[in-house]
Amino acid sequence: MKDIEIARQATLKPIQDLAAEKLGLSPDEVILYGRWKGKLDLRAMQDRLQGPEGKLVLVTAISPSPPGEGKTTTTVGLGDGLSRLGRRAMICLREPSLGPSFGLKGGAAGGGYSQVVPMDDINLHFNGDFHAISAANNLLAAMIENHLHWGNDLNLDPRQIPWRRCLDLNDRSLRNVVTGLGGGRDFPRETGFDIAVASEVMAIFCLATDLEDLKARLGRIIIGRDRAKKRNVLASDLKAHGAMTALLRDALNPNLVQTLEHTPALVHGGPFANIAHGCNSLVATKTALRLADIVVTEAGFGADLGAEKFFDIKCRLGGLTPNAAVVVATIRALKYHGGLSLDELKHENPAAVEEGFANLKRHLENIAKFGVPTVVALNAFAADTPAETERLFSLCQDFGVRCILATHWAEGGRGAEKLAEAVLQVINETGESQFQPLYPLDLSLTEKIRTVAREIYRADDIELSSEAATRLATLEKTKVNHFPVCIAKTPYSFSSDPERRGAVTGFTLPIREVRVSAGAGFVVALTGDVMTMPGLPKRPAAEHIDVDASGQIIGLS
Repeated sequence: MKDIEIARQATLKPIQDLAAEKLGLSPDEVILYGRWKGKLDLRAMQDRLQGPEGKLVLVTAISPSPPGEGKTTTTVGLGDGLSRLGRRAMICLREPSLGPSFGLKGGAAGGGYSQVVPMDDINLHFNGDFHAISAANNLLAAMIENHLHWGNDLNLDPRQIPWRRCLDLNDRSLRNVVTGLGGGRDFPRETGFDIAVASEVMAIFCLATDLEDLKARLGRIIIGRDRAKKRNVLASDLKAHGAMTALLRDALNPNLVQTLEHTPALVHGGPFANIAHGCNSLVATKTALRLADIVVTEAGFGADLGAEKFFDIKCRLGGLTPNAAVVVATIRALKYHGGLSLDELKHENPAAVEEGFANLKRHLENIAKFGVPTVVALNAFAADTPAETERLFSLCQDFGVRCILATHWAEGGRGAEKLAEAVLQVINETGESQFQPLYPLDLSLTEKIRTVAREIYRADDIELSSEAATRLATLEKTKVNHFPVCIAKTPYSFSSDPERRGAVTGFTLPIREVRVSAGAGFVVALTGDVMTMPGLPKRPAAEHIDVDASGQIIGLS
């Protein structure tokens, strides 16, 4: 049965009833978006959000493979498993972007019997947050162009305006564009579009702690340089941050939905982990930690990207202390990283599992550097054989990590109960969180990039382009030198080459460009040929998405 068919057969609870029953919230604290979706009213919940925090569990994964690992599905299954064990659990996820929904994935709300619902609403538009983020981003772009048109009182250098427009779709033709054509007082200027989930407004939205912090961060966005005073010009200089905040005011309230088994889920924010910091909103996570005993969240792509940024950026800036991590692996992904082709994955091959274990082992070693105890979740598939599964169990045992067979895709929370028990056990064994970031903030920006490259990716060193080297040298003399770094890299390899699978060594990480996200509070280093505006594949998922005669959306998977 397809995911969307399973989702539509579910009996959902009215979202106000779920909020009251599971979270003890009053009707005044939930803003309804229909019967099955709502937003938590943060202003109405201020007193409730002052209590002790629950435990925080991160779900991450090995390096992605074409068949997929099921990280979101495992996050949902684990939350349901914890609920079945009697724990007051909540799930925190990112909102799906329309780019992947119409591109490769066709949906991102979990799968099988471990989904958040209503699935089609969550995957398409949801409660309008991404539209608000795009509008705020593009309002700033319009105000910059308008300022240039009316005399440029801030003396902006038109050649050094880094701000780009965005939209939440994959469209490679918009990566680089020219504006100002058509004559008149305006003049042509090169700029471009990013996908909304790679925009600084998205990053700011996901790292802001409240409305005032959101406004202050938006005001710190760098829109260009003053030619005479040789200083940065900010969005606050343009007086744009107030109107941007107005567009984002309602969006900042976290979205409340439910799993198929009625575990509460906050689905909010959605930066990509390969080109941004890849975590749901800090507001949602901190709210959930006040409402639940244990919160399960995820970070995008493999642990080298999502988990590292979760630890070094989100946890550091948000004051979070994660208590455990779950690394999702599949037999077929391990065989893929063991060197097999996609056609060969269907055949039993324990030796390839062992070869691909090097990728999983490296991710486990990396997470240990943050002081976070880890459990491996083997996301089961029907094609897995006992010999392959036993080989993985043996390898994990020899490494000293628990590996739990999880059947949540087919069985929902019941199939994740053993995984939930293992997570609770490692939390109890560890006691107080021993979490620590990978690097101190007083390192230079170059050394922070080098530390991540060497310690997480296992590169021999980094190689800076002349442009990146000059930019970093300039930034070291400014206040942003104390920012953490956010490395934009292919998710498919530890290196910058997506074709190099497994646990690659003997490479240098090329840094081609450096960007400052002053409002978000980090510096972005772009590697290889990673793009901030993806393109659609040859056969996009959009070709199969439709609406039937009854008005139901079909084709989401």
